[in-house]
Amino acid sequence: MSGVPAAPKDTTKPAGMLGDLGPRLASGVVMIALALSTLIAGGLIFVLFWLAAALAINWEWQRMTGGPHALLRSIGGGVVVVAVGALAALGQIDAAVLVLVLGALAMGGLVRGPSRIWNAGGVLYAGVLVLAVTVLRHSILSGFESILWLFAIVWGTDIMAYFGGRLIGGPKLWPRVSPSKTWSGFLVGITSGALLGLAVLSFYAVELYPAPIIGLGLLGGAIAQGGDLFESALKRRFGFKDSSHLIPGHGGAMDRLDGFIAAAAFAAVFGAARAGVAAAAHGLFVW
Repeated sequence: MSGVPAAPKDTTKPAGMLGDLGPRLASGVVMIALALSTLIAGGLIFVLFWLAAALAINWEWQRMTGGPHALLRSIGGGVVVVAVGALAALGQIDAAVLVLVLGALAMGGLVRGPSRIWNAGGVLYAGVLVLAVTVLRHSILSGFESILWLFAIVWGTDIMAYFGGRLIGGPKLWPRVSPSKTWSGFLVGITSGALLGLAVLSFYAVELYPAPIIGLGLLGGAIAQGGDLFESALKRRFGFKDSSHLIPGHGGAMDRLDGFIAAAAFAAVFGAARAGVAAAAHGLFVW
């Protein structure tokens, strides 16, 4: 990108070293425990957990992109995200989408400055997260399984891409945006994620056709990696190393959920296109 500020100095450890494994494991265990427990609880607890994550993401995005009216951007965007989450939880998906789009447009209209489009994008980005996971979890069929499958492909891709990239090494995936990512890590990651997703589903589905599920898992894992690269590009665009320090020693909510947001949005749209919004989760797995 022309005119892009210089990126912070990369402090990534050499590919063969796993010195940052401890902090990653610690934060990963906590986040996995929270995500699984709220998924099992379902209902309001599930929506509130992801709403809290979406509010943190809006705050981080607005902090990174900057511009005037910082309080308005954080609070106003948060109000929009809460409204989207509430409407989605009530099953009013059309209204939730309308509020999200109008809220983002209002943000762009109220905020003056060169970053106004980026500021509006943050509301969309955060709102899409809570909307997508609520649509999937509240699906009339396979809601629980769809989120568990997403966890499997995204976490499996992320973890195994980390190990694959550092243990195998090789050509970089996109060095200008993310110097530590390799093609070996990408391929190992999405393959592992797709297989783990299939394994998880096999415990719940009576009839399961492996080929389309693996294909969908590979695509979902690739999209998750794309979401990770998007956030890396965004941080470089605005000169940030981490989205925030909400997770001690390991960045912010966006740093943990960038890939999941992309994969969840893809899954919700794909499933709804095949089986309707009310059965979006079922649309992922019935072939």
